[in-house]
Amino acid sequence: MARQRQKLGDILVKEGLITEEQLQKALQTQLVEEAKLGEILVKLELVSEKDIAIALGKQLGIPYVSLSKGQLKPAEDEALEKLLPADFARRYKVLPISHHFNSLTVAMVDPSDLIVLDNLKKVTGCEINPIISTQSEIEQAIEEFYGKQNLLKEAIESSYRTEEELKTLEETVEEESLSLDKLIAKAEEAPVVKLVDLIIRQAIEERASDIHLEPFKDKLILRYRIDGVLHEIPPPAFYLRQALISRIKILAKMDIAEKRLPQDGAFMVKIGERVVDIRVSVIPTIYGEKAALRLLDKSQVPLDLKELGFESKELEIFKKAIYSPYGLVFLTGPTGSGKTTTLYAALNEIKSPRINILTVEDPVEYRFEGINQVQVKPNIGLTFATALRAFLRQDPDVILVGEVRDLETAEICIRSALTGHLVLSTVHTNDAPTAIGRLIDIGVERYLLAPSLLLVAAQRLVRKLCSECKEPYEPAKDFMQKEKIVKDLLYRHKGCPACNHTGYKGRTGIFEIMSISERIRALIEKGSGTDILREAARGEGMLTLWESGMQKVAQGITDVEEVMRVTLTTAE
Repeated sequence: MARQRQKLGDILVKEGLITEEQLQKALQTQLVEEAKLGEILVKLELVSEKDIAIALGKQLGIPYVSLSKGQLKPAEDEALEKLLPADFARRYKVLPISHHFNSLTVAMVDPSDLIVLDNLKKVTGCEINPIISTQSEIEQAIEEFYGKQNLLKEAIESSYRTEEELKTLEETVEEESLSLDKLIAKAEEAPVVKLVDLIIRQAIEERASDIHLEPFKDKLILRYRIDGVLHEIPPPAFYLRQALISRIKILAKMDIAEKRLPQDGAFMVKIGERVVDIRVSVIPTIYGEKAALRLLDKSQVPLDLKELGFESKELEIFKKAIYSPYGLVFLTGPTGSGKTTTLYAALNEIKSPRINILTVEDPVEYRFEGINQVQVKPNIGLTFATALRAFLRQDPDVILVGEVRDLETAEICIRSALTGHLVLSTVHTNDAPTAIGRLIDIGVERYLLAPSLLLVAAQRLVRKLCSECKEPYEPAKDFMQKEKIVKDLLYRHKGCPACNHTGYKGRTGIFEIMSISERIRALIEKGSGTDILREAARGEGMLTLWESGMQKVAQGITDVEEVMRVTLTTAE
């Protein structure tokens, strides 16, 4: 005898999500509205969409999947968009996930709907293996799969289909003689506008920080930087190179007639509630103009120090420094190592109506409520040093200087720190102890530097292992002993649809925190070299970048290969 299926309402009551009285009220409403029980309970705000999906999954014995965990990402290279057309997916709220032999796994809102299941079988010719998710998550996933990626793919493919039609124009009109009117007209053509919009839109959806559009002898290269690593994307047709660059220049309010000199510009895009600032740099190369677009999405920037990757002891030391009433805090590391994000998170931590915060930056990357930010403009004489001198007449408590590039700026920062202000800034060096040598090399006097410094922190960003596919392995015992890792297993990257088969998703920081103790201060004044300073700092508990990275490896957050990549260190 077949086991009787448990009712949805009974499951919700059993799980403690609703009471028996609330269930009866919903059933009474159902008699009037003729809607599904789950829809009525959500409408009455008694449960969430997710609660209903999980309960329905238990009722039907079908797994529940979530978009936030990367489980609603269709497999690549399986032509799922051709197997299940976009209009059908949108109409019935279904999303193809994977295709294996004659079995098609499909995410559905209601897998008990026999009509939809039958239609799926007829359209695809496959046996359907249903999984369940919420309607809002499936709709979002459908748009990501059909609405964005495929639109870009189709637009790029279309650019090649029309290339033959325009070859005559390319042959008759030389690049140098292409008139400005024609260039503007081409840039404003619907296919070009659509392509640029889709390239930017997909970059934002892929969490890219940069877009590179690069012309070469007979091809165009399109690349996205995702989690700090460049990935090549199928590019538009080569003949569109000028029109695409011109469209970008128009958006960024640049001079499209000027193709001999580098230009900088910016514009803003809005996707839903997200506002993304885009900085554009165009340079002339031997094969034409190259465009680099930096995407600044404030919603994706962690402004909580706890989210940056600090270990508890490191965070305690760093917070002690930024809450000091005066002194100098330096962050160091190469471009793209997350220094600006850490500085912004520090300001976000300490900002208050009781303190006056001023920043001078080049450029101002993110705008903050309650913080006075100044953009450097060297062409009119507004340099870091000029702004800093003006700041001292603005009664500041905290000053942020985007970067110390010269002696004049360094000296004003140090004198500000010595006269009762907290100063935060950055410098470009490989590690924390080297930053002190760098400041002395540009001419800073040791007797001024030593008493002003509170802390120097070096940092890097390492990619985090994808939680869906990271795999355990047993490393060599001598390596574990050398790195003092007390674990039987570590994790390494593998690759799956959730992480675009890279094995990594997202990034976190590793830090080298050098707190300036009295002993280190004395060594600086004495003129001790970088190696002596490093040895002293390590004796006081400083972890090197490699050691900080190994802590993340031991915690299963990243792997050894990634730490080696960003620290340029090999395990001996």
